[in-house]
Order: sequence, then structure tokens, then C-alpha cells
Amino acid sequence: MVNFTLNGLEVSVEKGTTLLEAADFYGIEIPTLCHDKGLSPYGACRLCLVEIGTPGRSRLVSSCTYQAREGLNVRTHSERVIKARKLLIEMYVALCPSSKVIQCLASKYHVTKVRFSPKHEDCILCGLCVRMCDEQMQAKAISFVNRGGRRLVSTPFAKKSEDCRLCGACIYICPACQTRCQGPQEENILCNACLNLEPPCLEKFEDVMCYMDPCVACELNTDKKPNK
Repeated sequence: MVNFTLNGLEVSVEKGTTLLEAADFYGIEIPTLCHDKGLSPYGACRLCLVEIGTPGRSRLVSSCTYQAREGLNVRTHSERVIKARKLLIEMYVALCPSSKVIQCLASKYHVTKVRFSPKHEDCILCGLCVRMCDEQMQAKAISFVNRGGRRLVSTPFAKKSEDCRLCGACIYICPACQTRCQGPQEENILCNACLNLEPPCLEKFEDVMCYMDPCVACELNTDKKPNK
């Protein structure tokens, strides 16, 4: 067993357990766009970032690919982590504003503005469809081609694949395929129809005080006496 600290709590997990799996086991939700329990970890979306190390000497790592280590200090909802996640979600909204999954994340994590120009892409390169086709459907009908800004998911030589069984698993798991509630003619880049409450505890502390989902507004003004 591996013993480490998770949000101030001393925990133990089996050797080889990732930080994402450990957080999930202990009931702490970490957002992700490229992870699925039935597929191999990929670490593409970076939304599952957590902070490891002591304050002042810490760094951010992707929890889906980083395994728990003896004596490690992990913070899943620190101020630094929350800021990084919100920036990433903002970028994903600009990249693919038509995605219901991404819009729901924006509302959940209180992303209320987008400072990037919208791209209206139909793929976020999360790799879920490629891994699903390979690892679960045993087809390998699609894969990544090209590099950098020209990287995309395609069939070999961009021709109809004889290995594709038209199972639809790639569409089922794709976070960009489910269209947002307003449909394709949305007026604003952000929906925010299901906007959640931003954790008020981050205004006073470096970490959130609870991990309820959805977030609830905690009463922090303890020095205020109730009216009689």
C-alpha cells in the first residue's frame, strides 16, 4: 500500500493507483474531458490537474497519469488548481462552443467569460474516440494523423475504413458531439444556463473547504453575530 496526504487527509491506496483514481475512491470529484475508466489514461485535456508538493515548492500534474507515491502531498482543489482549470475550460469553450459537455463544465466551474476568439471546431483532440475504437472495439479504424496545428482524427489515407463496423462507439464517447441546449444557432459563446455557485471559501482560504457536488454557498462570516 502507498500512504500519502490527499487534501489534508492521510489516505492509503494500492501501488499503481493514479491520483485521479485515488480521489475518485475517496469521493473527491476531479473534472476531465479525455478520461474514461474503461480506457487507458491519456493526459491530453489537462483538466484533471492537481497540485503536489508543499506550498512554495509545488507543481501541477495531470492526476490521470500520475501515480500515488509514498509521502506525497496532494491538493485537488487549491486556488492555483481552480484557476488553472477555469482557464483551460475557457480555452475549450472558445475551441468548441457548440459542445454541451464543455458548456456544462463552464457553468459548473463558474466560467462566466471567454477571452479567446471562438474557433467553432468539432474536435478537441481528446483521443477518446481513438482509444475507444482500438481498446474496446478492437477495430483501430481511426487514429491521429499529422502533428501540431494540423493534427486530427481520421481513417488511414482519409478513405473509408474497411475495419469500421459503424458501431457508433466513437460518437457515443465524444465530448464534442453532443450539441448544447440552444442548438447550432446559439447567440452567445457561453451558455451558463446551469451556472453553479463559485466556491466562496477560496476568497479566504487557499483550498476549498468541502467537495460537495454541486457546490453550496458556505457561511464563512463566523465573526458575525446573528440578529436577535
